[in-house]
Amino acid sequence: MDGLAGHIANSFQLDPYSGAIFVFRSRRADRMKLIVWDGTGLIMVTKRMHRKGFVWPIPQADPYALSKVQFAALFEGGEWRRIVPPKTSTPKFL
Repeated sequence: MDGLAGHIANSFQLDPYSGAIFVFRSRRADRMKLIVWDGTGLIMVTKRMHRKGFVWPIPQADPYALSKVQFAALFEGGEWRRIVPPKTSTPKFL
């Protein structure tokens, strides 16, 4: 867990204690590890798919940002790339 938190900070220049959920995959793409800070400590969750692997994005240098709905689909092993994140509405003032 500490090694992954260090990897987040050193490789991506992101704060592992920000409250964001950071997701890592295994080489076989059938396992994932989640790291998140809950305000009192780091939490690590590991999930292994029973019969199939997760649908992962094409590797790139920068991290991906997923919406809550996309993340939920990824976590369940679904096709998260088909989910279009909702557009944020900007407040209108009269």
